[in-house]
Amino acid sequence: MRRRLYEYVRTCDEPVGREDAAKAAGISRTLAAYHLDKLAGAGFLATSYARAAGRGGGRPAKRYTRTDHELSVNVPPRDYGLLAGVLAEAVAADGSGGVREAVAQAARSAGRSAGGTDLIAALRGCGYEPATTAENGIDLRNCPFHRLAREHPELVCRLNLHLVRGLLEAGGQPPDRAVPAPRPGRCCVVLAPPAREPDATAVRGPDRGGGSRHA
Repeated sequence: MRRRLYEYVRTCDEPVGREDAAKAAGISRTLAAYHLDKLAGAGFLATSYARAAGRGGGRPAKRYTRTDHELSVNVPPRDYGLLAGVLAEAVAADGSGGVREAVAQAARSAGRSAGGTDLIAALRGCGYEPATTAENGIDLRNCPFHRLAREHPELVCRLNLHLVRGLLEAGGQPPDRAVPAPRPGRCCVVLAPPAREPDATAVRGPDRGGGSRHA
């Protein structure tokens, strides 16, 4: 139940009230409030207070948003974050640019290996949180390498770009759909809407049954 509530909150751009969360999870408001507060107490959600739109009086309602809190459990202890940081520092120290290019190629290859016909599933499998936009593009709400991206944004953003382009190639889609678009709280890559197929009638002109005309 808490996972379901957390999944709902993290897909919302604005803070979520208890009533909306309860409806999304199919439970009572009281039960939703209990689980939401447990998630907030564990650091997975942040809380704030605001009045509902159009209501000037009354007590502000409690609202919830996702935090950047990360939880990782390894038994026995492992520190892959330390390894990633050391490797990123080594790439940054390379003055020739050869290592950066090798990282980009490796990311593209990893994307091709992880991709498939279902692009949304492939993106989720790589740790992204894809959301389709009104224009049929894809917004990536989460950077799988968020902590490292704060320290090495140029390296990680380029890696993201080539990884996503590899996923597109694996699904038979143009890799240039993935374009850089750095924004706070989002992945630095977005996927542009697919190119529209040209309308056959518009290309050849309407068929009026009168044969062809030539200039």
